[in-house]
Amino acid sequence: MRYVSTRGQAPVLDFEGVTLTGLANDGGLYLPEEWPQFSHDQIAALRGVPYPELAARVMAPFTAGSLSQDDLLALCQQAYGGFSHAAVTPLVQLDEQHWLLELFYGPTLAFKDVALQLLGLLFERFLEKRERPLTIIGATSGDTGSAAIDAVAGRKNVEIFMLHPEGRVSDIQRRQMTTVSAANVHNIAIAGSFDDAQAMVKRMFADRALTDTLDIGAVNSINWARLMAQVVYYFAAALQLGAPDRKAAFSVPTGNFGDVFAGYVAQKMGLPVERLIVATNKNDILARAIRDGDYSVGESHATITPSMDIQVSSNFERLLFEANGRDAASLAAQMDGFGSSKTLPLDPAQRERIAAMFSAERATPEQTLEAMRWAHQACGEVIDPHTAVGLHAAREQNALDPAVPVVTLATAHPAKFPDAVEQAIDLRADLPKRVERIMEREERCETLPADYDAVRDYISAKATH
Repeated sequence: MRYVSTRGQAPVLDFEGVTLTGLANDGGLYLPEEWPQFSHDQIAALRGVPYPELAARVMAPFTAGSLSQDDLLALCQQAYGGFSHAAVTPLVQLDEQHWLLELFYGPTLAFKDVALQLLGLLFERFLEKRERPLTIIGATSGDTGSAAIDAVAGRKNVEIFMLHPEGRVSDIQRRQMTTVSAANVHNIAIAGSFDDAQAMVKRMFADRALTDTLDIGAVNSINWARLMAQVVYYFAAALQLGAPDRKAAFSVPTGNFGDVFAGYVAQKMGLPVERLIVATNKNDILARAIRDGDYSVGESHATITPSMDIQVSSNFERLLFEANGRDAASLAAQMDGFGSSKTLPLDPAQRERIAAMFSAERATPEQTLEAMRWAHQACGEVIDPHTAVGLHAAREQNALDPAVPVVTLATAHPAKFPDAVEQAIDLRADLPKRVERIMEREERCETLPADYDAVRDYISAKATH
């Protein structure tokens, strides 16, 4: 499989190359040169397959040429063998139409584990033959950081620097990062927003003074390998609900657009997806883009759903590339304009192609809390506020055929956001015993200003050259 940049000026790479590279050197994001296709019979043959084997079979076309099918299966078995639910990503029924896809049975209680446990193993595998270590630089609005750190902590030939917005992640999210004592883990709190941190990370990938001395890699969803692994649970859920003979819709709590774009990839591969619902909070740039064609940056608001407090959604570039017929030159011009003006009006063709598969819904804080109350009172389910944003959006889709099941992605364990859960249902969600010790461990974190030079110089000084 060959991979191309959305902006058309970066080298074409194989799967190993895109895994270790992350962001393309022209500022774009990598995508497969063409989408692999699964037939009706091939999808039907996946019914009842254990999750690790399902993952290996769905991802095999993307890894071809870099991993054998046996090696990929072994990595998947290792990645998912430690999840605390035998189904890895189980489905839970709420009512006659609505379902939850629970994605929080990994070590850090968030959906990011599903991809990052595999990505950590891929890094280790591909770095065995390299002389210089990989320096991972990432930004997190909450869950990516802890999942990435858990995936690479203590692994050979790799170290990680993770930036998070100071005071704008939950206590548990922060401690899951800062209490990891491995020598190859470095946490940096930025006195700014997630968008500030993400912009710094992107800039570092293009900073020749840094990239000439460090091999930089990515764990954010700009990394194709991470997004690829998220495609699998769309197959897992749809198969349980009758695919390929029955369609399903998915509602996805969305910040950086990677998780919902994975659903688009599944649909392009042949999975019968009726609709993808983009669920946002008050930071609604994606809802405005999809509904009104207005992809413009507004003020970043702190909310009870901090992992979605994002204005610039990196993976939306991948969808724009698809929506303009994979015209890299025109996409690059659009993104250059967005970089300077912070606004990107979608052209009519892009809007039409996006609307064919995507809907969007914005949830206010009260609507988020109300969805949590409904799930608990009507269905006996305790959900986190991010999942509740998705559930609110799902329940607002009155145009969908009632016969089409709607799956909301449950992205985090409710105990990661105990204050919001208590506010909604007057119940304190307890941490599972396997992670509750983090509240007692010592934290290690450096606090830096939201200043690019300060952060770059810190990483350059601390990294292994």
